[in-house]
Amino acid sequence: MNQDSEDLPAPAARSVAETAPAYVVGIDAGGTRTRAVLAELDGGRVRGEGAAGPGNALTVPGPSLADHLAEAVAHAVPEELRGRVVAVAGGFAGAGHRAQGADEPGRLRARAALTAALARLGVTAASVGVHSDIETTFAAAPGHPADGLVLVAGTGAVAARIAGRVPTATSGGDGWLLGDDGGGFWIGRAAVRAALRAADGRGVPTALVRAVGRDLGLPEEVLPPEGYGLTGATVWSAERRTAYRAGLLPAVMDRPPVRLADHAPVVVRTAEERDAVAVRILQEAARHLAETVAALAPRPGEPLVATGGLLAPDGPLLSPLTERLAPLGLTVTPVADGSPGAVALARLGRF
Repeated sequence: MNQDSEDLPAPAARSVAETAPAYVVGIDAGGTRTRAVLAELDGGRVRGEGAAGPGNALTVPGPSLADHLAEAVAHAVPEELRGRVVAVAGGFAGAGHRAQGADEPGRLRARAALTAALARLGVTAASVGVHSDIETTFAAAPGHPADGLVLVAGTGAVAARIAGRVPTATSGGDGWLLGDDGGGFWIGRAAVRAALRAADGRGVPTALVRAVGRDLGLPEEVLPPEGYGLTGATVWSAERRTAYRAGLLPAVMDRPPVRLADHAPVVVRTAEERDAVAVRILQEAARHLAETVAALAPRPGEPLVATGGLLAPDGPLLSPLTERLAPLGLTVTPVADGSPGAVALARLGRF
């Protein structure tokens, strides 16, 4: 009798264990950053956040992806709370959606990396969900809607129609080599192309020449003088043009092609200085994104959830895109990222 009593937890200890809150983790794994959020299962109140490197399931090698996931989750979830995590959901760039099946390559890679990361941290959640980033982005809208449209424009660009929280049709998202028109890669590549064309005389002068050259670490002596492209009086000598091209091309080719997306921010800054070429690039990007949405045959009044570095709240293409979509009668709702949607899907998967 006494032995049995000693084997049982004390009433006070059992009460604490039974009333301790349970938690969920939502993960937004994008092309440039992985973000993890710890939230309470009951109510969804955020208790911790963490960030790490890129989380694209197709372009980031598996071991590196697992490292980034583990780092982000470790920062978000204190060690003493990891045993109380009951559900995890991650939205991954490069991963297919649930309707494409569990053996879709991106989903397989994302699940393998997430499983390894959670095991490394001692997180043994009963529910672990792997989603595409478009699913978690749409779920991040206020009220966590189940039906509507979503547009993600960061390094790449993809739109989808969502029904019952599952994508039923997509537009774009073909990757930097074949598509993603209007996304960060497209914008950065357009900037470099404009700089090269200005250097050899095929294009008009533009301040993007200096901006791109400085981005790539070219020496000051080969760059055009300050004001080039903004004032007609600024002259760039033929010798410096030749040296510029000779330095720019190897600097671009020495990096992975997707790194052209790194130049998108300088296009935004240069457009703010009223450079005509940069302004035109952003206008074309907004047109491409509007076409990507229009391909889904939107209905007037449908919600359109938008995110990514170009469309998040205060994103540089949010306003021009909204103007272009106005004739379609769409209500654009920008969200910062998909982590709140991942939290919502984790909680839904648990209840």
